[in-house]
Amino acid sequence: MTGRLIFVLMLALTTSSLATSSASAAEGDPARGKAVFQRTCENCHAAVIGVNKVGPSLWNVIDRKPAIVPDFAYSDAMKANKQAWTPTTLDAYLADPRGDVHGVKMFFKGLPNPADRANVIAYLQTLR
Repeated sequence: MTGRLIFVLMLALTTSSLATSSASAAEGDPARGKAVFQRTCENCHAAVIGVNKVGPSLWNVIDRKPAIVPDFAYSDAMKANKQAWTPTTLDAYLADPRGDVHGVKMFFKGLPNPADRANVIAYLQTLR
């Protein structure tokens, strides 16, 4: 019985540790996210209000509805997308933009690293 109790306690501690590290990764680091944004997003997207580049401005993108930035020519697929840009929907989109919203014009293949996505999303949350 003692061996089983030790096993159960070790399993509980391991599971708790994994959940904590996953939650930390999901929260992201805005400073690291800014660095990833500058490397991978900034050529096409501005982080300031009212400046569109190849892609629309990402200022105040969190909880914003898709395809509402003025003076930007969105694809029909993006116009049809009705899901607000929450951290969850952004995570799915940034992982695989063309797979998440079929027919988008964005050439970017996505951010495969979950920590990079969490960091970028944390940075985007500061743009208000």
